[in-house]
Amino acid sequence: MTVFVYVDTSKQVGDKDHLKVFATQDAAEARFQEHDPEGVAFEYEVLVF
Repeated sequence: MTVFVYVDTSKQVGDKDHLKVFATQDAAEARFQEHDPEGVAFEYEVLVF
């Protein structure tokens, strides 16, 4: 399983809006279309132990 992580570099580390985690690439892209057209989310594997 993977998630897509977006880092808003205009926010301080620890701010509630500094990171956004999306379950799907489509969800990330929908958010970017409305709020940050130049935004990029990176895919990361979710580790389950």
